[in-house]
Parts: sequence; C-alpha cells; structure tokens
Amino acid sequence: MQYSSFDNDSRVLPHEAWLSHALGLAPAATQPNASAPLATAVMRGCGLAAEAAEGYWFMLQPTHVQISRTHLLLSDLRGVQLSEADSRGLYELARPYFEELGYTLLHGAPGLWFMRADDWTDMCVASPDATTTQSMSDWLPEGTHARAFRKLQNEVQMLWHEHPINQARQARGLQPVNSCWLWGGAGPAAPQGRLAVAGGTPWMAALASPELRQPDAAQLIAQPGLAMLGDLIAPAQVGDWADWLARMQRIEQDWLAPLLAALKDGRIDSLQLVLSHRDGWTTADCSRAALRKFWRKPSLDSLLKQP
Repeated sequence: MQYSSFDNDSRVLPHEAWLSHALGLAPAATQPNASAPLATAVMRGCGLAAEAAEGYWFMLQPTHVQISRTHLLLSDLRGVQLSEADSRGLYELARPYFEELGYTLLHGAPGLWFMRADDWTDMCVASPDATTTQSMSDWLPEGTHARAFRKLQNEVQMLWHEHPINQARQARGLQPVNSCWLWGGAGPAAPQGRLAVAGGTPWMAALASPELRQPDAAQLIAQPGLAMLGDLIAPAQVGDWADWLARMQRIEQDWLAPLLAALKDGRIDSLQLVLSHRDGWTTADCSRAALRKFWRKPSLDSLLKQP
C-alpha cells in the first residue's frame, strides 16, 4: 500500500489529475501544477471527434454562482439539474456572441459545452469540483487571456440574467443559471486504453469506452481494464457522510465483493485500487498469491499513519 500526497492548492483534484495521466493525456499526477487536459477526450465521447482532432478546446459549463457580502461561491454543478431544453436554449443565446468574437462554441450534452480558443494554451484553469468549496475569486482562470474570458463570462451573465428560461427554472424551484465555468483545456491528443465509468458526472461518462458506460463488475472481470467509480464524489463534496456510507456499501456489494471473489478463484490475477481524497490518494495492490499469506494479520495501521 502506497500513499501519494497532492498539493491542496492544485487547480484540479487528485482523481482528475490521476485519470488524465492514466488515459495518457497528462504527465504523472504527482508532478507540481498537476493538470487535467480532458476537454478533447470528453468531446470524442460526446460525438465531436472530428472537431476535437484539431485546435485547442476547453469545457465550458453553465453554472450557478452564489453571491455573498464577502465572496462568490461556485455551486456544485450536479445541483444545477440542467435539462436538454434549458441547456440548448441558453447555448443558443450565448453562441452568437462567441462566434462574433471568433470563438467556436459547441453543445456536447446538457450542461457540457466546448469552446475552441487556439491562442489560450497558456490559460491556467481550475476544475469545478476543485473550486466549489472555495472562494471562487481565488480560482478564476489566470493567464494572458484571462481578461478576455472574464469579458465573455460577464457578457453571458447579462444575456442570461432574468431570461425566461431562468424565470421558469426558479418557478420550478431550480437554481438560475447565471454564469459559466471554463476548464479542462486540451489539444487534440486522444485518450489511450479502455475505461469503464460508473457514477460521477457527464464529463466522466463521456470518457468511458462506448461499451463500458454502464458497466458492472462482471464486464471488468471478463476483460480486465481501468474503471472509474465516481459515486462517492458528490456526497464527499458536500460532506453528506450518511449518503457517502450508503453509496460505499453499494460499491462494496456491486464491485468490491465480486472482484475479490474473482481474485480468489483465479478469474483475475491481480487488482489495484486507487482511493483518493483532496490531499492525495492511496494505491493498494493485491494478488491471488497475497491472499494466501495467512500469517499476515489484517491491519488499518497503514491508513491511520497517513498525514
């Protein structure tokens, strides 16, 4: 078992940097200034492979920003609950303004858009999940063209302010969509290998191999590969530990128990688990031979000693 620490000030979370590296899109996640250049890989999963093959793209996601007396707070994008109709409507409002300034804006999925800006390769951006629990002002894009993006962002905010789409959302008890978030800047590199995704966000689902977007443990056992189990992220973001434990129990039942059984009976030879939180991740390797080491007493000491 090995623990890897992660800079708490990083603009992406450990699982985002690790996933980018595992897909061959970024350097090792342990390097300083870890990044998550995921935009073009996500575009491919949204059916935009031809567009992703050239240029430099970002994910642009509509969101709700809470305004207090002292700071701005980016809401968790999972709570926006943007329908296809609302997403398309807001997109069509914003797209002409982007095109007028020479930037291509594409709709990939509800709440998941893509912006091409070939001259913004130096832009330092933060993922929504890294930003959500922090003061938003500290996580705004930085770089030569940061002011240009903020101008775009302000224009979008004015376009959407008190628009009928938002008025209808508020009447239904939903948050108004009053801003947008830029992140995941990437060139045309394609992801490597196969990835199964269970739970998580739409951008994670788009990274999955087409046949592995609603996977189960049996598929992974039959054809071993990389799997991302994202169900624990949402409750961890808001500190809902009762929900976190309930989801953990489902992961134990649906994934860990079948994988352990497959390891014991020889259907798979080895298993590696990567368990992450904001400050780092723990990698645990297990083989069928290791299960026969009866003299090793089970212990949580290695976890309790982590910083």
